[in-house]
Amino acid sequence: MARKEGKKEASAEAEPGDKVQVECASGKYCGILLPRKQESPFLALKLGSGYNIGIRKEAITAISILEKASAQFRKELKEEKKSSSPAGKVSLLACGGTIANRVDYRTGAVHPAVSAEELLESLPMQTRGTVQPRMLFSLPSEDMSPAHWAELAKAAAESIKGGAEGVVITHGTDTMHYTSAALSFMLQNLPCPVVLTGSQRSSDRGSSDAELNLSCAIAAAKSDLSGVFICMHENLSDESCALLFGPKARKMHTTRRDAFRPINSLPAARVDAASLSVEKISPNCQPRKKESKLALDTRMNTNVALQYIYPGLKPSAIASLAGYDGVVLAGMGLGHLPVNLSGDKLAMPILKEVAQLVNSGIPVVLASQCIYGRVDMDVYTNGRVLKEAGIIGNLCDMTPETAYVKLMWVLGREKRMGEVKKLMETSIAGEISERSPIAPY
Repeated sequence: MARKEGKKEASAEAEPGDKVQVECASGKYCGILLPRKQESPFLALKLGSGYNIGIRKEAITAISILEKASAQFRKELKEEKKSSSPAGKVSLLACGGTIANRVDYRTGAVHPAVSAEELLESLPMQTRGTVQPRMLFSLPSEDMSPAHWAELAKAAAESIKGGAEGVVITHGTDTMHYTSAALSFMLQNLPCPVVLTGSQRSSDRGSSDAELNLSCAIAAAKSDLSGVFICMHENLSDESCALLFGPKARKMHTTRRDAFRPINSLPAARVDAASLSVEKISPNCQPRKKESKLALDTRMNTNVALQYIYPGLKPSAIASLAGYDGVVLAGMGLGHLPVNLSGDKLAMPILKEVAQLVNSGIPVVLASQCIYGRVDMDVYTNGRVLKEAGIIGNLCDMTPETAYVKLMWVLGREKRMGEVKKLMETSIAGEISERSPIAPY
């Protein structure tokens, strides 16, 4: 039988993690008591529906403890702040985004966490004693730049060298696949996992994917893997998260919780939501490399353009790219551009302008806006003309975003056209598949 206590006495007995019933003038509410700052005027509950609510403490008339939190949970909660060192823990690097949002019970709105302490409070309670949080940035991912990628890579390397078991990066979802590609090139020879995760829906919503994605990402960071990954919902249910290779992932939906897909690749692994066990799927998964010496290299030439090709694109738009040090063109189909070999009077070919870029020493890389499949300039005459013009990327299956990031990385260390071509058409971080797998798309 649950005890019904007076407000002050019950508040003292009820602890974070306990299942409680709270009575106030507006009704009775059952849920899990969430940790809150001592000075907060609100008591926070996670309801069975998944939503969080805040109840003003002065309005509470009684609290009944329905079920105490486990002894192990209370022990972890007390010990979570004892160590300031990442050694033996998962280093949690926060960049902002929806996953870092917290509920403001005064207004009912959400706001981004701005400190490591706030970030810790936003974590799933069972994981708090296993992570070492650090706020790097607090901004939406559309505001992230290549300079942020470099700072992230440096922070991840610092954590790993400090003894962290693995690294989790919380990040907005809109540009997460750009960042995961960049880190795949900047962090070479990783001894452990670096896992990016985010959420499509904020933590105040019952359908939020934040807690599950973060729990699975932390489990992945502890697993027997090495490399850069994205961890997000595998499908619409809450049964598992998919672990995707950093340069082979892409956001494919604006709102769905399973928005991220592996592109031209199998998922690296699956994280079971209930057991948090990690099951390897791809044969390309690499185990932990305890003796590996991490190589950090953040050099990037950011004077690179990504231009989508579309019907009616003016040749002058291509000519205007002459001020860049490198250009990625997202072509059509197998990697086609309008070249007008038939001489049609209504066509708007851009072959001359592209050739001028190449001849002036600007590497031009071709990717396909189809996303899935690979560029093949040997199939049609139009493609062969482009190949003869010196365009790079034949038989590669990089997404336009990964090709864009990789060209920045390559030009950060090489300017000779022949060497740029060689590096761009060679798989450095698993971004180019040796063979096209039979995988869903």
